[in-house]
Amino acid sequence: MAYVKTFDRNQIMMCSWDMLVAPDSAARLINAFVDSLDMIQYTKKQPASEGRPSYDPASMYKLYIYGSRNGIYSSRKLAKACKVNIEVKWMIGGVEPDFRTISDFMKENIDSLKKIFHEFNRRVSGAVEWGFTSIDGSKFAANNSKNSNFTKNKLDDRIQWLNAHTNEYLRILREMDEQEDAEETPEQLTRELVEAKLKEAQERLARYQEYQRIMEESGASQLSLTDADARLMKSKNGFAVAYNPQTAVDSRTHLIRDFNMTNQVTDHGQLMPTMKGIRAESGDEILEVTADKGYEKAEDLIECLENGIIPHVITDDGQDGYELELSYEEAEADTTSSSPEELKKCLHSGKVPKAYKDVISSIEVKEVRHMVKEEKPEEEGKERSIYGTQEEMRERAKEGYFVRDPERNLVYCPNGEILRQKSIKKNGNIRYSNKNACKHCKFRNQCYRGKGEWKEVDFTKDRLERPCRYWPKKETAEAETNSEDPEATATTGAGSKRKFEKIKIVKLFFKPSLEKMAKRMCLSEHPFGTIKRAMGASCFLRKGLRNVAGEFALFCLGYNIERAKNLLGFEKMMELMNQA
Repeated sequence: MAYVKTFDRNQIMMCSWDMLVAPDSAARLINAFVDSLDMIQYTKKQPASEGRPSYDPASMYKLYIYGSRNGIYSSRKLAKACKVNIEVKWMIGGVEPDFRTISDFMKENIDSLKKIFHEFNRRVSGAVEWGFTSIDGSKFAANNSKNSNFTKNKLDDRIQWLNAHTNEYLRILREMDEQEDAEETPEQLTRELVEAKLKEAQERLARYQEYQRIMEESGASQLSLTDADARLMKSKNGFAVAYNPQTAVDSRTHLIRDFNMTNQVTDHGQLMPTMKGIRAESGDEILEVTADKGYEKAEDLIECLENGIIPHVITDDGQDGYELELSYEEAEADTTSSSPEELKKCLHSGKVPKAYKDVISSIEVKEVRHMVKEEKPEEEGKERSIYGTQEEMRERAKEGYFVRDPERNLVYCPNGEILRQKSIKKNGNIRYSNKNACKHCKFRNQCYRGKGEWKEVDFTKDRLERPCRYWPKKETAEAETNSEDPEATATTGAGSKRKFEKIKIVKLFFKPSLEKMAKRMCLSEHPFGTIKRAMGASCFLRKGLRNVAGEFALFCLGYNIERAKNLLGFEKMMELMNQA
């Protein structure tokens, strides 16, 4: 049986460039969309009247959008596509910019990409009907390795390790001085080699101590050397230096309506920031959004309700809703209105708006006791350690206490190790830990007997020490036994009594929809999976929060183009793309 016959490469062919591109190619949609844009609104620079002509910005936008749609992201691969890809040559008219020109254009116009993404959504919105919104975040690797990222605990461990090695090298050199007749040490190290290792260790130690100083002065929890805005985050595949973009996906079309680029390690408090753009476009329409447990934050839920957004956040097992507290403000409010101003008045005055009658099962005004915070001069009110120097705090900790240094925001444990801030809990308490120190601590059984692998200590903002329960000290055991209230042993350093007053608050019970919460996963995971797997965009090539936001806008635009094409058909999409 004969093979399929191929063409003759030496045969002369007469055809137009348009014949080489498929009639329903996505390149035609991209070309029509970009040609209809007003470039003056998006580009910063206008062509000069003198000198070498510049490349048309429309061609560069087409190149980048096409690349995001087809998994071509680096400027070098895009430059190669201009020479070998027929659809690219058709779109940009056969010009061949080099990779530096392509990269520089992105640097100068990175902010315009999100505007173009919103313009595409605006045109598509006239042909679709939006449903409710599903919000979720996903970790995208940043252009920064884990070795170039430092946390305070990581720096503490490395500094301690380098101090030990420095002392060991100095000891070896002292032995060499005492035994001048010995050519080599038992470890087979020459003096030159030991001095070189000592110098290297001292240089690294000075560098890490400088990093530590910068973090303490700036209050930063992490320091990334390559991409300063990237953060070390935990994902399903372990820890990685990444960003955490939030997407708002529509339930009916599965289109990405908006996104919010963040470097926040968790999703807490990201509902309202992600919905802000959609809220501004929707007028007084009541919006609904669903999210997982990671978005559970009372202040964020209240802000959503105040702005006409019903947040269907998944509850803990055994609970069917959230108890929320608001400040009471007496006002005349229209319960039938759906404007954010009237909704806020209703909630703070203890009335259920008509729009929320299905999700707010109860609401009441209560009078409660509230602690009054006394305003003090900056010098007097500044929180200071009751021990003074770091050495004094360490000595106090060795007596069987966890001692907090509020100025450096760290805790000394009874073994003299440093515990760094891990998180801030919902009640405002600060949690400190150091898992590496606990794993290798010889006093571990005297300090902690829990099921976990390391000790975690919680402090209120006014507390400066906590007794170690199992530390073998008589005074510590007596203090722990005699104190029924753990807070009774708190040392504030202020020496002032707490004052209380009675205030009115509004307590309501918010009950999210189980039906909408059940649909969340199949909505939010779909776009992320397509972007990461089908489009090959699992990491960022650019650095900085502003730049990766523009890069992620390209990811979302490439996804939306293909999704809208499958949803509406090619002919309808061409009609929408040609609209100015």
